[in-house]
Amino acid sequence: MIESALRRCLRGTAMVGLFFGWMLASPFAHAGDASSGADVFKSECSECHSPKQGKNKKGPSLFGIVGRPAGTAPDYNYSDALKQARWTWTTDKLHWYLSQQAKKANPGTKMKYDGLDDSKQLDDLVTYLDTLH
Repeated sequence: MIESALRRCLRGTAMVGLFFGWMLASPFAHAGDASSGADVFKSECSECHSPKQGKNKKGPSLFGIVGRPAGTAPDYNYSDALKQARWTWTTDKLHWYLSQQAKKANPGTKMKYDGLDDSKQLDDLVTYLDTLH
C-alpha cells in the first residue's frame, strides 16, 4: 500500500516535471512584449516598412506578415529572390530572418538590413509583428 502510494507520488512528480519542462521549451515561454516591440519597430523597421494595411514604403507593409507567404503583399514589387523563397512568415521564420543580414538570409533580396542581435529586442519585435492583423 505504501509502495503503491509512493509510485503514484513519483508518477505525479514526473508529470509535473514534464509539464514545466514543456512550458519552458514552449514558444510562449519566450514571447516578447508587444509594446516594447512597437518601439523596436519604430527604430529598426519604420524607415522602410509600415505596420498599416496596404501602406507600402521602400519595403512592403508588414500588416498581416505572420502567416503570409513570402513575397505576396499586394501592390509591392518584390525581388525575384523573395518571390521565389517559398516560405511562409511564421514567428520562427521571422526570428531566423531578422537575426542576420537580409542578404545572407535571402541572397538576391533588395532588403538592406544587418540583423538584430539583441535577443530580447528580437523577441519583442516578432511579438509586435504578430499583433499586426
